[in-house]
Amino acid sequence: MSKVSIIGLGYVGLPLALLASKAGHEVSGVDLSEARVSKINSGQDPINDEYVQKNLKGTKLIASTNFDSVNSSDVVIICVPTPVKHDYQPDLVPLKAAVVAVAKRLKKGSLLIIESTINPGVCDEIVIPLAEKESSLGLNLDFYISHCPERINPGDKKWSVENIPRVAGSSSHEGLKRTVEFYETIIKAAIKPMGSLKEAEAVKVVENSFRDINIAFVNELAMSFTKLGIDVKNVIDGAATKPFAFMAHYPSVGVGGHCIPVDPYYLIEYARGYGFEHELLSLARSINNQMPDFTASQLIDALNEAGYTLKDSRVLVLGLSYKANVADDRESPSYKLIKILEQKKARLSTFDPYFPDKSTESDLASALKDKDAIVLATNHQAFLSLKPKDMKIKVFVDGKNAFDKAAFDKAGIIYKGVGK
Repeated sequence: MSKVSIIGLGYVGLPLALLASKAGHEVSGVDLSEARVSKINSGQDPINDEYVQKNLKGTKLIASTNFDSVNSSDVVIICVPTPVKHDYQPDLVPLKAAVVAVAKRLKKGSLLIIESTINPGVCDEIVIPLAEKESSLGLNLDFYISHCPERINPGDKKWSVENIPRVAGSSSHEGLKRTVEFYETIIKAAIKPMGSLKEAEAVKVVENSFRDINIAFVNELAMSFTKLGIDVKNVIDGAATKPFAFMAHYPSVGVGGHCIPVDPYYLIEYARGYGFEHELLSLARSINNQMPDFTASQLIDALNEAGYTLKDSRVLVLGLSYKANVADDRESPSYKLIKILEQKKARLSTFDPYFPDKSTESDLASALKDKDAIVLATNHQAFLSLKPKDMKIKVFVDGKNAFDKAAFDKAGIIYKGVGK
């Protein structure tokens, strides 16, 4: 067993730290948030995650805001965020800061692993030069650098940080061997060695770009089928009966989360620097970015059909999370939709049981009162039990295609879906 330091105790780092500790490693966690560190050390889940809640109590994990644990660690894993800026350029400031802080404390023989999502070339061009400069150690002589891109699917009952297969690339054969051996001690799944750091970096970007492209395809179908009078969900379900060569993806109000709407930009921008334009990736991003606007247009059309205008209509947006049943609103399309509706002067209310501090309504019952229209932006289980009779409204826009249109038609409520 090794001494391990996990840098960044968010949605990726904290479950990983708990997993490594559970496997018997001596684990220290580092995070700049004093509030988060305090909660972890007192046994409180700071990210509202089921895996964390299950494994936090009784753990030997120690969290801190300082990097002192790195001095004696055999393995150091960086799991800090790597968002994109407003111009879609990757923001590597948190990663660079973490590498500098870690490198100053690296001991000889240690293994530094980057789990943060990065575009191909970041390890070779940024991480390695920074680490060598700040540590005054020799790469592959005194320490090793590897990349094992995080894989996590919040809210998934089947796939967790414990059993999702992983890939790893490294600065040397010895570094790769040590990396694979370490992950094999904590993960009950295959660890695939990659041929280089760049290959490992590219894997994560390709995974999420694949998802983004497929979602863009069905989102475009949804916008088309709305005009053609075809139920896109039924069509996708029909196509999914083919047992090969088709993978069902579904349209919605938009694409959220830290990965899918972000990662394609890493590859787009990196390839652009080498003189190649990823036209398909750029088009997919453009289509998916349109979906909050399309959802707003569905609301406007439905209100007009009911004899209302969006301006001054009392509209409730249900859901701020980017995904059902998780307390994660990173890159959530709900906020883009809310901004659009506010600009159009709707009298807007919001409610999400996972984000009471960000909701304008205190509970679901209060949220449903005195509204002209409701937009379902997140299909939380708490919302799916609602019946049309519970909503004294004129319009319901189902941004997740989660409800039965016929039930709303029967209740005299105008129903609009995304491609329904």
